[in-house]
Amino acid sequence: MTNFRSSSTLWRMVSEARELTEHAGVRERIDAVLHLMGGLGGDYGKGRPLVNSLEDVAQESILHGDFDITRRFQHFASYAGGDLYLEILEHYYDEKARQRSEESMRRTIAMGADRAVAALDVLCQENPGATTADARDLFRGIARSTDYLSLGKGEGGIQLSAREARRLQRYGHMEIVLRNLPRPASAEVARMMNDVLADVDAGLLAQLLELRARQAGLAALDAAVDDPDSSESALHACLKNQEWIFGGVYVSELARRQYTPDTILDIPLLRGDGSLHVVELKRANIKNLVIRLDGHLMLGAAAHHAVSQAQNYLRTMDENRRSILNAHGVETRRASATVVIGHPRYVAGGITPKEVAETLRTYNTHTARIEVITYETLLDSAGRMLALSSARQEPNSDEETTA
Repeated sequence: MTNFRSSSTLWRMVSEARELTEHAGVRERIDAVLHLMGGLGGDYGKGRPLVNSLEDVAQESILHGDFDITRRFQHFASYAGGDLYLEILEHYYDEKARQRSEESMRRTIAMGADRAVAALDVLCQENPGATTADARDLFRGIARSTDYLSLGKGEGGIQLSAREARRLQRYGHMEIVLRNLPRPASAEVARMMNDVLADVDAGLLAQLLELRARQAGLAALDAAVDDPDSSESALHACLKNQEWIFGGVYVSELARRQYTPDTILDIPLLRGDGSLHVVELKRANIKNLVIRLDGHLMLGAAAHHAVSQAQNYLRTMDENRRSILNAHGVETRRASATVVIGHPRYVAGGITPKEVAETLRTYNTHTARIEVITYETLLDSAGRMLALSSARQEPNSDEETTA
């Protein structure tokens, strides 16, 4: 069951966002959202219609190239649909709320450092000859004992509201991010990282959170592909709003999946030039993805069926280009497509992964608008992109780490 959300804070953020765009079409969509939400004190239009209306703003802003508004309203829609906490919106789009949150994090980090110093003081008092190994053992013990710590419910205990509990949960998420930062390779790098954490650079933390989210998304897709019973819908769920996986040429995933009455696209992507790219998803577990016939390797029936389906989609887009462009602002003439289907691990008949790759490469050299790839190729390519992004976040590790 979807946990729809809305609030006066969302209403205020939508109102403020209206002043950030000069495009009349985008403003009209935002006005529709505000009309649906009503004024202060109501239910603010909570429900599926609000989510759809926010997604319409994101769609319209994509067509005008206003990608800041696009990302903003995609986040708003995710909050309204129950996928994001309000605190995340405040972090991105409420300067005062973000400053309060950052100040709280600074105090939390400072308090933790003070407690660490106090613990080391006690250790040194009780054991004047304590070594760094003893200090590590002390903090390992503290870390392992945290599951047994609580605020207490008796006299003098601290009662937390739901909002405060969620804030503590967010601190837990932040701790995971900080804990996963690369280990300093030198004293200078250590000081640099210490300065970063002391200032709580919101931009850096946002990049790290985005990186961790992409890693989690890729891991979820890998797990779904690894499950032989995964359906197309399960794989689709892992790839929703993950356009980065398909490469950097795509600006965003379009909110609208249906442009003609008889065509519903799996994943419609928008290129930088405003043209459409269609991704057609099939199951990963396909035994006859590649077959051997009369000593030659060729694509099996399932792959040919998927390609024919993509061809029909592109033909329909070509034939309805003018009406789609007028109604939705999406250029569909000479649109292109990618079919993602199968994985070498499931291919039967003794056909090796190398033979699967060679067969697909041969097939793709003879097609102009449709490319067929496996989930292995998709995962490998996205993994390399993620590795490059991770490398850009790491400090210089050329220096040798000292004991």
